[in-house]
Amino acid sequence: MQGFNPHEARIKTPNPYLTMMGLYLGGFTGMFSETSLNIALPQLSAAFGVETAVMQWMVVGYMLVIGIVLPFASLLMKWFSVRKLTLFALGAFFVGSVISGVAPSFEIMLAGRLVQGIGTGLILPMMFAVVLEVFPPVKIGAAMGLTALIIMFAPAIGPTLSGILLGAFSWRAIFFAFAVVLAVAMVFAAKFLVNPYELTRPTVDVLSCVLSCLGFGGIVLGAGLASLYGWTSVEVLSALVIGVVCVAAYVWRQLHMDTPVLDMRVFAQQGYRVGVTLVMLNFGITLSAMYLLPQYIQNGMMLPVAMAGMLMLPGGIVNCIVSVIAGGLYDRIGARIPARAGFALSIVGAVMFLLAAPESPVTYVICAHVIMMIGVPLAMSPSQTSALNSLPHRMNADGSTMMNTLQQVLGAVATAVATSLLGMGQAASAEGGAIAFTNGVHWGFMFTLVLAVAALAVSMLLKKRSEAAEDDMPAGAPQTEGPQTAGEGC
Repeated sequence: MQGFNPHEARIKTPNPYLTMMGLYLGGFTGMFSETSLNIALPQLSAAFGVETAVMQWMVVGYMLVIGIVLPFASLLMKWFSVRKLTLFALGAFFVGSVISGVAPSFEIMLAGRLVQGIGTGLILPMMFAVVLEVFPPVKIGAAMGLTALIIMFAPAIGPTLSGILLGAFSWRAIFFAFAVVLAVAMVFAAKFLVNPYELTRPTVDVLSCVLSCLGFGGIVLGAGLASLYGWTSVEVLSALVIGVVCVAAYVWRQLHMDTPVLDMRVFAQQGYRVGVTLVMLNFGITLSAMYLLPQYIQNGMMLPVAMAGMLMLPGGIVNCIVSVIAGGLYDRIGARIPARAGFALSIVGAVMFLLAAPESPVTYVICAHVIMMIGVPLAMSPSQTSALNSLPHRMNADGSTMMNTLQQVLGAVATAVATSLLGMGQAASAEGGAIAFTNGVHWGFMFTLVLAVAALAVSMLLKKRSEAAEDDMPAGAPQTEGPQTAGEGC
């Protein structure tokens, strides 16, 4: 066994950033896609004559497929090389984007959207897992900061870029923009991506696969149906109950298998449990806020769609800058201080949106958005890095897959809850028009505030860096198994 050198990556590559570029571009497109359509839903509803509640399936259906595919990413990385999986995922996303872009009907557009979800469901866990292999341990914080930039900046900037495309062209341009970025991503992946894992090709447990699809898919499906039928409807409750029961059975089965599809023992590490919980809550804050804000600007403040996108641009830029800084902060001081400060700022931003009115100045809205976009990335990168860095190397792929699965499931639930509260708040208002819509937005942001307060409370469980190092084995710790060069495992 070679001595552990924190200045050397486990898989040596000439330029790790080029190695990651295909996954970075694919991850950016996937996350950008999660919020980019929020601002276009009214235009899509008008174009195809479909009610807004039904059109919401362009968002929820996408998350449903991601939630079904994600749990299998770890298993697939043991059967196929990361390069082949990445090219397949990027190709699926590309084909789905083209189908949606040229779609003559809502049904075909939705079908293309579901295909896009396959790509995102595979790319996200691979991106996080490979980062831990190609960067040396002393630079993991900065590298994860860039990864967090992609995860958090993309959904934050989604409404802005979509607003510009809608103003200059049409909704079809959004899907074609996806396709262009994905084509470039495929070139980078084919040329620079490496295969860091040994292909062990374990036996596939069919029952586990069925339970995974029914469990995670059922929870996302139930949350998505809530906007159509209500949370207490038979359809929603049935899907949620089936989902929860199947997830429980899936977890029990994984814990009692010699070769699990997804190793649930990652939760034995306290650092991982705390970090993943913070990542889930932070993602819920982001998606609920990014769903509500562009609609408030359009329907509460009565501003055009292009203006809504521009008002969200400063927050998107700030999000980008803070994401990079947050990664470096983890390398220097750990996760505890940045995470707590980030969630405190998210609370301030949510409270400011709760006090917003139809006549609020645009500077007030921009300020509230900027504050939230400082808080969200400030907490995200340290939380992600803290979670994954607490695991031994052999659990990297499982830890990444589990984190992204739970993140997407909570993201779907958060979007559905925000949608429901928006409608309930509107219905409860004594007045109509912009005032009623703003009241609905307030109800939605109350949920965002609850998530932020809960996250701040959980962040109190984060340990000092020295304490965490004693309790958890770092991801860069030496291991005897697995390939040691970039070319193995092809």
